[in-house]
Amino acid sequence: METLLHPVGLPSPPLAERAFPWIGSGSNLVHHTGLLHVPRSSKRGAARLRAQGRGFGVSVSDRKARPEEGSAEGDDEIPQVVFDRMMRRILFSVGAPMASGIGVLYLESFLKQSQLWEVPRWLPLLTILLSFGTSALGIAYGTLSTSWDPNKEGSLLGWEQAQRNWPELWKDEEDESK
Repeated sequence: METLLHPVGLPSPPLAERAFPWIGSGSNLVHHTGLLHVPRSSKRGAARLRAQGRGFGVSVSDRKARPEEGSAEGDDEIPQVVFDRMMRRILFSVGAPMASGIGVLYLESFLKQSQLWEVPRWLPLLTILLSFGTSALGIAYGTLSTSWDPNKEGSLLGWEQAQRNWPELWKDEEDESK
């Protein structure tokens, strides 16, 4: 941050020291190397970078102390066949509305530029809202409409699987809350 405020090697302006207290002077000397600030260590110029993000993730000692989360609760992994089927359905249920919405936008633009029809200003906005909204819902529908049985393919639209998987999904949520 200091290198963004003033050139390397020049003393910090007083305003920067008050606004950014971590750009201090005195015993907490900072060695400038380009855009990277490397704190000096007690050994002659040898620097050690330390990443100390607190609150992000789990430490290695905590991971070793805790048992595997999936093994104790009986969570199963999704079989690769079901995962591939789910990804195909999600890509289709997201891609089809998105492609059709973009196609309709191009059609509206063509009609307006060729002066065949004066497209109202609200129509492209409505087209974008419907196509992107339907695409966002397509992620959930693609997941729910997939047959979760590895041996059974399911139907083309997957309405029967969605009706079967929806209560199953909420049953798992109710079991976790108890």
